[in-house]
Amino acid sequence: MTGCAALLFDLDGTLIDSDPQHLAAFQRAFARHGIELGEPEYAAKVMGASNAMIAEAFLSHLTPMQQAATIDAKEEDYRNSLDEVEPIAGAVALLDFADRHGLERAVVTNAPRANAEKVLAALGFGERLPIVVIGSELPRSKPDPLPYLKGLERTGAEAARSVAFEDSLSGVRAAAAAGLAVVGLTTTLSANVLIAAGATIAAPDFTDPRISALISARCGVDPNDELSS
Repeated sequence: MTGCAALLFDLDGTLIDSDPQHLAAFQRAFARHGIELGEPEYAAKVMGASNAMIAEAFLSHLTPMQQAATIDAKEEDYRNSLDEVEPIAGAVALLDFADRHGLERAVVTNAPRANAEKVLAALGFGERLPIVVIGSELPRSKPDPLPYLKGLERTGAEAARSVAFEDSLSGVRAAAAAGLAVVGLTTTLSANVLIAAGATIAAPDFTDPRISALISARCGVDPNDELSS
């Protein structure tokens, strides 16, 4: 049902399990300013947040120029770590499923555009996911629903007939507030935490059979067509 149903994907932690690389890059960048960042604090304050939010949370004692330089150095460090990357299990099959059923698709992320373009190219998804909505390029980023509303606008899809895929609290909340059904990926957070934030279901990857069932019910596609086929 082209034009009325879509699959909207977050990027980091959703299409690619990149949080370990992001955490390491942030730790190296912050260490230059005497700031320690552990996994719990990363999950609570960095995952899914925009760089402006991260700078406000950790770098408020620095000048705006120093904040920007620190964040830019982190992002360059992260991009340089992307030698060989693999998509989350089942992602390719899900895109094939979307092709078969004429479902629109887009990436909706708080990552900088340079990161998004490099990751999608490295995954081989650049042509398959040509619509990329960047939170920092909008008046408001996640957890505000605006990025997902923009994704729906650009795909021409209806929220009531579409599904989002997220791994962070801010992302789940943004997608749910936009009226989307949300699949929470448990790459970092637990299923209970994601469900409590508003996810419809939580799954370890895209091979979970409940995903095709949710898409079939939400988007009106053949319930007998499974993602693995």
